[in-house]
Amino acid sequence: MKEFSYTIKDELGIHARPAGMLVKEAGKFTSNISITKEDKSADIKRLFALMGLGVKNGDTVTVKIDGDDEEAAYDSLKHFFEASL
Repeated sequence: MKEFSYTIKDELGIHARPAGMLVKEAGKFTSNISITKEDKSADIKRLFALMGLGVKNGDTVTVKIDGDDEEAAYDSLKHFFEASL
C-alpha cells in the first residue's frame, strides 16, 4: 500500500471539472484508490462519492492506493494533484 497527503491549493477545491479529471485519471489503474478528508473517505473512482467529501481550498486529503499497479498509480496521481489541485 502507498499513500500520500496533499493540501488543496485550487481556490475552488475539488469541484466538478477537476473531480471528473481525477476520476478519469484514477480509472486508468486497477488498484483500489481511496481519498480521505478528516473522518470521511471515498472511492476516488466514483465521481459523486468524491464530490460528496466537499474538499475545499486549504483542506488536506490523504490518498491511499493498494493493488498490482500501485507504484504507477501513486506516481500518476501525485503528479495530478501537484499540477491540477
